[in-house]
Amino acid sequence: MTHILDIAVGTFTMRPYVFAFFAVYLVAAVLHLGWKKTIWFTVCGYLVAFASEFSSINTGFPYGWYYYVDVTRDREFWIAGVPFFDSLSYVFLTYCSYATALLVLSPAKRVKGDLVLLETGRIRRSFAVLVLGSLFQVFLDIVTDPVALQGSRWFLGRIYGYREVGTHFGIPMSNYFGWWLVSALLVLVLQLIDRLCSSKERPAGVGAAPYRSLYGPFLYLCVIAFNLGVTFYIGENLMGLTGLFIFTLPVVMTLVLFRQKLDRYHKDELAAHLADYPWSPAASGHNGRG
Repeated sequence: MTHILDIAVGTFTMRPYVFAFFAVYLVAAVLHLGWKKTIWFTVCGYLVAFASEFSSINTGFPYGWYYYVDVTRDREFWIAGVPFFDSLSYVFLTYCSYATALLVLSPAKRVKGDLVLLETGRIRRSFAVLVLGSLFQVFLDIVTDPVALQGSRWFLGRIYGYREVGTHFGIPMSNYFGWWLVSALLVLVLQLIDRLCSSKERPAGVGAAPYRSLYGPFLYLCVIAFNLGVTFYIGENLMGLTGLFIFTLPVVMTLVLFRQKLDRYHKDELAAHLADYPWSPAASGHNGRG
């Protein structure tokens, strides 16, 4: 019993940054989607991620042939050859990528010192969000996987490797194609949960916290900053600069597009938003186009 407790504690203390990101995800997702959808996605998203990793280490699909180094098996939870924390990270990576896609695609309204995205069920479950959200998640992996592969040089430790050295800082291209496939599946799962659990009543947990619409995108930026920070810390300057160059265009485009559409919504867009989410703070005032 003591050993199991030690492993449970080690699962948290060995990867504090993962669980810090996960805590931010819980706050952002519950305020946005409610407890029910968040719990369902956390469970279903974890299972999809675990299945993809279990499949790849045993069959090579979808990420290519890779393996985990089980040196921490006696200090943290492992399930069928996969570290628990690794599959868990997919959940918050998917949500923050999905939330960032919504930021790009939804009209926005300022309300008494707050900012409300005029998203609708149609936007949330659109093909555009599926494509953009999955690509946002792949872009995160382009930064996180190369530095994770160098885990022996920082506090992550050497936890995994590939059978053959890949072309992108040791990462094979099959990994990124696999991430796009799994990311699209995860966003689709989130969209299906959103559809199946929809209600005209305010979901438990949903709240009008100030600037709640930015919590998911903020988590996205935190994941980028953390991994790029570690990359430069271990002296991989070319890898770090490559990551910066990769993200410069999408970040700037997101900010420019968001600024262009802020408070430039049509009254029909506001009406559609309130029809789906009548509890929204956007009901206060009206300063969009007629």
